[in-house]
Amino acid sequence: MEFNRRRGKAEEKRHPASGFSLLEIAVVLALTITVSLISVVSLVPVINQQHVNNAYNTTMAAMRLARDNAAAQRTAYSVTFFNSSVPNSIFVQPTVVFQGDQSSVSYVLPPDVTFQALPALASAPPPDGYGSGTAAIDFGYQAPAATGGGQTQIIFCPDGSAQNSSGGGSCLGMNNWSGGVIYLARGSDPLSSRALTLWGGTGRIHGWRLYANGGGYQWLRQ
Repeated sequence: MEFNRRRGKAEEKRHPASGFSLLEIAVVLALTITVSLISVVSLVPVINQQHVNNAYNTTMAAMRLARDNAAAQRTAYSVTFFNSSVPNSIFVQPTVVFQGDQSSVSYVLPPDVTFQALPALASAPPPDGYGSGTAAIDFGYQAPAATGGGQTQIIFCPDGSAQNSSGGGSCLGMNNWSGGVIYLARGSDPLSSRALTLWGGTGRIHGWRLYANGGGYQWLRQ
């Protein structure tokens, strides 16, 4: 019996109680919190960029939907852009709306991305030559570098062309063709700026992104 008791005590010394000390737990928690904070901080730019991408893709999708519907349904479709309140929005509908018509669609941008032309855009040649880079929503040009612009609505015709609202959505005659540009950005960051241009005669939509160029900026097609 005495031998067994001594043997048990010796085994206890060789196998101390398992577990973590309070100091070890605190160190692990501190490391976990630090790693989590670093991960969150590194993800913020990615999330912000994704919001800009979503706003750009939403705007592109709204314009393409209107053009496709106009051709498929043989009727004019209007696209109206709103930036007077946050979140900014886009409204697509046929120019002649009948009771019970379900063809109207609304789009909403992420709240941190808006239709805006930041001051830095004025130093870069405007994409496709439309406007001067000072108006966020700038449709109504008969041709690039022409006078006009400043309209917030564009109308797509069944033949794929685009006109401004002054034609009343009648889509009669190529003399009413008009295009323009729309800008969007997140906050006051110039390099978050995107643009979409529309050629009235063809209804083709081009996407653009702003890049730094030496001491200034330039637009490049996407």
